[in-house]
Amino acid sequence: MRLDLQTFTDNLHSVQKRITDTATRAGRDPAEIRLMAVTKTFPPAYIEVARQAGLTLFGENRVQEAQEKYQTLVTAPDLELHLIGHLQRNKAKIAASLFLCVQSIDKLQTAEALNRHCAEIGRTMDILLELNTSGEASKFGFNEAEELWRVCGEIASLDSLRIRGVMTVGPFTADRDRIRRAFADLRDCLDGLRSRFPELPLDTLSMGMSGDFEIAVEEGATCIRLGTILFGSRGEVDE
Repeated sequence: MRLDLQTFTDNLHSVQKRITDTATRAGRDPAEIRLMAVTKTFPPAYIEVARQAGLTLFGENRVQEAQEKYQTLVTAPDLELHLIGHLQRNKAKIAASLFLCVQSIDKLQTAEALNRHCAEIGRTMDILLELNTSGEASKFGFNEAEELWRVCGEIASLDSLRIRGVMTVGPFTADRDRIRRAFADLRDCLDGLRSRFPELPLDTLSMGMSGDFEIAVEEGATCIRLGTILFGSRGEVDE
């Protein structure tokens, strides 16, 4: 299936209405919530459709895939590319020049490698610290908020990185109460981070995907990461 602009725009408007309605019910300003288009496995043509529809914030899960698809786009002034998947230290050099933000820092050593490569090219990069709120062994992230808070102090001392908040991937379950607890735990983690590090610009709570973004909005998300609900099923992509 090939994605056309009208189909994507219809999907986008539907999602935006749901975000606005959910935020309003929760007593939040919808303007506080950024919508990220996650283009994992989708071809470059889909990125262009999303850009034509007015989206500027994009997320990719893998460094190599992002490099192949975005290498001619990363200098576009209206495009923000974030890494939302696990960063291996041996990919930190590429990540330093490719992404505006890495949302998935979960080890001091990874942050140190990224910091070193950012310093080499004279840039400061925004990062988020990832918390595994689901307890699922298949997920990356710090396992406990206390561990994240402890390591945050060391990462905050790295001159070429700027901590902007926290991120999580919700549990893969139909249990909405469990999803809500995971998102509430991330919000509490950010609150704890703010109280411990008031000097940091901690303004980002990244959580929520196509199946659970309304719960994330209710629990305070400032960035939601959406793929299939915008682009369609990944199994039906026509290059």
